[in-house]
Amino acid sequence: MKQTFQTTGGEWTAREIAQQPSVWPEVAALVAGARPRLDSFLTPLLANPRLRVVLTGAGTSSYIGACLAPLLAQHLGRRVDAVATTDLVSGPHLYLQRDVPTLLISFARSGGSPESVAAVDIAQRALEELHHFVITCNADGALARQMAHAANSCVLVLPESTHDRGFAMTSSFTSMVLAAALSCRAIAHERVALLARACATALPPVYALAGELAARKFERAAFLGSNGLQALAAEAALKMLELTDGRTLAMGQSVLGFRHGPKTMIDARTLVVAFVSNDPYTRRYDLDLLEELRREARAGAIVAVGAGDMGATQFVLSGMERATDLELALIDVVFAQSLALRQSLQFGLTPDNPNPSGVVSRVVKGVTIHPWPEDQADVPGR
Repeated sequence: MKQTFQTTGGEWTAREIAQQPSVWPEVAALVAGARPRLDSFLTPLLANPRLRVVLTGAGTSSYIGACLAPLLAQHLGRRVDAVATTDLVSGPHLYLQRDVPTLLISFARSGGSPESVAAVDIAQRALEELHHFVITCNADGALARQMAHAANSCVLVLPESTHDRGFAMTSSFTSMVLAAALSCRAIAHERVALLARACATALPPVYALAGELAARKFERAAFLGSNGLQALAAEAALKMLELTDGRTLAMGQSVLGFRHGPKTMIDARTLVVAFVSNDPYTRRYDLDLLEELRREARAGAIVAVGAGDMGATQFVLSGMERATDLELALIDVVFAQSLALRQSLQFGLTPDNPNPSGVVSRVVKGVTIHPWPEDQADVPGR
């Protein structure tokens, strides 16, 4: 298989998808080793009932925050918002509150995108009290270097293996999700071994099913999920767009929102993938829509991904019946990554560099960061 990917230009992407079960225990060990430093930084901040937590990043890194936000808000009992750096930079006055103490958690694979650095700088100027927690895969990135010695910051650099060399973020995505959840104690350290085993068990059948679906040459893909899994659906759609160079049009939507217009995209050329929640109440809505879609029989294929029985055409994640939706997301996304990889190969593309024309790049370029004058820094207190 390795030789196959070497000859198709997909070696790094395939390797980085497959390495996730072995990388996660490394991330857990890193967080455990950094626990005294993390607790010294985070515990006093999280003791403040007025603290607002803002999770930020660009592209896939923004979906890390969106996946985490619902569970972290519940776990921490604090206001937690996911706001992409691309939004913070273009409209800081719309998202930042000057007089609200804020912990900005920044996610970055490379830490070299213009918005990553600019968001930190603008937030520093806009807020009266700001603290930075940077989670990155690149110790040499501009973000890590800038924040390493700042008095109000804590930087966590993940193992070098998580700094994906393929075009699309894969193991970097799940590793940063896991690192943040472990740092905030939203996932217990002892759960990591179970998650890694479940992922390792799922990978071979996931890859086989992804190949069967890709062989059907779907032209569209709709990824669906509820709450935190909606963000995962958006990330799944982005992976499909990235690795197929836009040849497969993909959408990520909420389960309930899908009926409100987006459902019109379904035809015989459309693949629908639903990430089914483990929350008993939410799950009922997920299963209702799946049954409706199956009954209407308009989609080319419908696949449910999750734990337990989800009806026909399902990929069941073994041993995950009691997992939180955030834990499910770590393995759900491996299905999406594998599907995008196989779809890319089906089109004869090179997944490690699916867009050789350079319309998009591994680290975004060409962004002009415009000055944000202090006298225009009208960030209201709300």
